[in-house]
Amino acid sequence: MITEPHATRSSAAGSADASHDVVTAADWSRTQWVAYADTILAGAQAWASPGHGRITPPGAEGGYGRAVDGLEGFARTFLLAGFRIAGERGQGLDDLIEFYLQGITTGVDPDAADRWVRLDEHSQAKVEAASIALILDLTRPWIWDRLDVLTQRRVIDYFSPVVGDTTYPQTNWVWFRLVVQTFLRSVGGPWSADDIAADLARHDSFGRADGWMSDGDERSFDHYVGWALHLYPVLWSRMQGADELANGRTAADLAGLDRFLLDAVALIGADGSPLLQGRSLIYRFAAAAPFWVGVLAEVPSLSAGALRHAANRVVAHFADRAVPNSEGLLTLGWHEEWPTLAQSYSGPGSPYWAVKGLLGVLLPADHPVWSAPAEPLPVETRDSLRAVRAAGWIVSGTTSDGIVRVINHGTDHAQENTLVGDSPLYARIGYSTVTSPLLDAEAWEFPLEQSVAIVDAAGKATHRAALRLLEARVQDDAHGIVGIAASSSDAHWLAADTTGPRHGSGLTGTVTVAGPLTVHSLVRGPWELRLARLESLEQGLDPATLRLRIGGWPVTGPAPETRATLGEARVTSGDLQSGIRSVLGAASATVSLRPDATPLTGVTAVPSIDYPVVVGEWIAAVIELTGARATAALDATAPLDCTVDLVTDGERWTATIGWPDGDSTTSILTDHRIAVTAER
Repeated sequence: MITEPHATRSSAAGSADASHDVVTAADWSRTQWVAYADTILAGAQAWASPGHGRITPPGAEGGYGRAVDGLEGFARTFLLAGFRIAGERGQGLDDLIEFYLQGITTGVDPDAADRWVRLDEHSQAKVEAASIALILDLTRPWIWDRLDVLTQRRVIDYFSPVVGDTTYPQTNWVWFRLVVQTFLRSVGGPWSADDIAADLARHDSFGRADGWMSDGDERSFDHYVGWALHLYPVLWSRMQGADELANGRTAADLAGLDRFLLDAVALIGADGSPLLQGRSLIYRFAAAAPFWVGVLAEVPSLSAGALRHAANRVVAHFADRAVPNSEGLLTLGWHEEWPTLAQSYSGPGSPYWAVKGLLGVLLPADHPVWSAPAEPLPVETRDSLRAVRAAGWIVSGTTSDGIVRVINHGTDHAQENTLVGDSPLYARIGYSTVTSPLLDAEAWEFPLEQSVAIVDAAGKATHRAALRLLEARVQDDAHGIVGIAASSSDAHWLAADTTGPRHGSGLTGTVTVAGPLTVHSLVRGPWELRLARLESLEQGLDPATLRLRIGGWPVTGPAPETRATLGEARVTSGDLQSGIRSVLGAASATVSLRPDATPLTGVTAVPSIDYPVVVGEWIAAVIELTGARATAALDATAPLDCTVDLVTDGERWTATIGWPDGDSTTSILTDHRIAVTAER
């Protein structure tokens, strides 16, 4: 199985000069990084309580109440303050040190009006305690050692409920217990060797192929892989006494990080945008954190200059789009404020986990990373295809427009064999660095964009979670270079329960199964040839009352231009064009418009095509997402000229595809009765 990047034999965008070896934007100096960090700190500190124990930026109260909001604001900005203090070795930051010294003293004072919510009062305090403990360890000479004895005892008492607490969710949360207990051990507080061993073992159980990790037992592959599951092992290993607890595990942790980063750098768009996929996107440039962690760990496969540049592109993407805002604040949103993007519990202090992406200011001015030559992102140098086996993704990056696309057949944030609703953040077939899935209320109940769904007479669409991964690979042989991924699912309608908490997973409710559906994606440059077949239909369902719908890429803008003909639909907005055209089967096309349905500003337009439901017959559509330069090279008005020839020997199907740029590929499809599990 090929997982390394491959340049396509001819430019997928038809551009003769698609490859280049220069970095498109100058990296920030350390002085600029520090200035950006200080802007964020100053903006937040302005909203501190009188005793500095809580920082509560303006905004609606979070789902856990104002006291938790204030603790989040303190703990998450304390992360950044700690990076700054350690990076300067405590020099010249007396005011910052004093501010947080006072805040800690107040936070653990049981009689203070702005004290911290305790770990045994609200579970969110367990998250924030880890940030506080991590920075108390990192800044030990300048913070912890300067606290009076009473305050030190109170800090230990504040952290102590962590010991033996079995209520921590078995996800990245295991690191919150690990970090706090490691600090407690270093200062003579209570701790449990059994707890630490159990948490390390649980973390190891999240491991999947090629350095990827799932955030728990569900198929949860998202930014938490980088900004939590790879970040904490490295930062923890640097804590006082951690080497005694690690028992030789650190080398394996670093090897996994090193391999993961090879995929992670390929998921950044040329404009620096991270992938708009997964929960907690309000943490924005926290997506830069794993690259700084790679610098700290001195991983062998990517240079310090390449890692710094990747982090820089991500953070600068948001800085260039007025993040933080004019008041110096991080809001609930992506570029602009858009509270719908947040989870139900998030408050105005929540977005400050973004500061993990500024971890680089921890590195002093004399660290070699600041003088290392920058190296460009993969998408800045070549067209490439990658297979991320663990997540069931095909990653396609094109230099002509700088877009990175992910075609997803293995991630749904669901347990295997459990039929639930599709989370728009996880279970769509396609995600990219320039598009957002629909995230309005309708999107959680009725999949549209980047889906293959059976639609009933009332217009209700089926879901595909929990899906079954069939394959995710890159074919590179005499028959052509193409990314191939496939999945099967029990397509089902959902009468959703919309009253429960929203933490990123799909909705639950009453399920009605339609039938098993198989979907194959063959990917090349900006195109995907999507094949689908309904294997059977549940008794009592009349195919004449149903339709099979394929949804394309959603494009958001002030006023998207749309057009639809019998079998093809296109959307154009600014630099972007999304298109879909039937290649196999009679179809009708349409474009759906949804205002304010994504964190990207404007109206979102989704092209889609409908087919009649015929059990056992293949349908196929070519789906395109291109940017300005690619569109100009191809001719935006020409039809998506693509062909597919499907033949079978009675056991296997072979697909020969004539792509829009004139190239052709021939691929054998994996049988739908085979599920991939061993290599994940």
